[in-house]
Amino acid sequence: MAYITQDPTPGPAPVRIGLIGSGWMGAFHAESIARRVPGASLAAIADPTVQSAQTLAGKLDAAKVTASADDILADPEIDAVIIASPARFHASLIAQAAAAGKHVFCEKPAAQGLEELGAALTAVEQAGVHFQVGFNRRYAEDFQAAKRDLAAGVAGTPQLLRSLTRDPGTGSIPNAARVPAWTIFLETLIHDFDTLNWFNEGAEPVEVYAVADALVEPSLREQGFLDTAVVTIRYSNGAIAVAEANFSALYGYDVRGEVFGSKGMVQAGRSTETAALRYTAEGLAADTPRLNVELFSQAYTDELADFAAAVRAKRDGGPSPSSAFTLTPVGADARRALAVALACIESVKSGAPVAVAERAGV
Repeated sequence: MAYITQDPTPGPAPVRIGLIGSGWMGAFHAESIARRVPGASLAAIADPTVQSAQTLAGKLDAAKVTASADDILADPEIDAVIIASPARFHASLIAQAAAAGKHVFCEKPAAQGLEELGAALTAVEQAGVHFQVGFNRRYAEDFQAAKRDLAAGVAGTPQLLRSLTRDPGTGSIPNAARVPAWTIFLETLIHDFDTLNWFNEGAEPVEVYAVADALVEPSLREQGFLDTAVVTIRYSNGAIAVAEANFSALYGYDVRGEVFGSKGMVQAGRSTETAALRYTAEGLAADTPRLNVELFSQAYTDELADFAAAVRAKRDGGPSPSSAFTLTPVGADARRALAVALACIESVKSGAPVAVAERAGV
């Protein structure tokens, strides 16, 4: 029997995305776009270490490789960019991409200061492009389930909130001396700050008190390295939140969140890789995740699928993605979380509570 030839059903052109930065997170995002996000294509990769970009492009069949982000921003065939460069370049790249008419997905933090973030977001607004920041916990199934309950009023009025991040480790931190100052607030706990802000939607963080130290690598304390922190946040609705982080959890990657309210409590996250448990003569055991891309693999994919859908809607005039609750982290969310992180830095320096509104320029 001969094949019956049918014309393919016409569909929208894929969202053509350029990657800026081919390091650990950039490479994972590139693989997601190339293999796991329908309706999107990896069009180009830029990295000053061009060999890294070439290697990644070869694995993922990306046609264009360059050492300069300028080439991607000037390419008329590219709709959007993923910015996964070092954090110190984020704000300027956001502004440049927006000015070039590219939609922007940027890894956190979107900037290292509120003034530079404000300039970047002004460029986004003036260009009318879609902007999204990489707060991936919003896309994790259990965190979404908790948010859905909170939006439905299951926990009532939030009173106590908690969020924690414990990175996997072995009791020491490789290359700790090269970790940029204040990383624990600007690049780790900033996820927790967004989670708490999202869970307590409608309220503003107004004051923080932060305590931090080098407990995993005490020999680096004098040079300002911090690997352990606890932050207390007061919100405008009276709720009190606690965020904590540590860079070396021997049992694996541990991320959790919780809201206790007037009607009950909701929790999200787990410290085990799956719900499976082993009961043996040695006791109770469970596997634990060791990498962020293990614990949040689907969330990383889903945040980019959300981004691609929003870009397609803007480009083609279709409906924007919808959700039963606030989902996509945008410029205001990037600013709010960064304001908390910067207030934490001032609190550690002063040893006193710091008003977030003052840091945010509100």
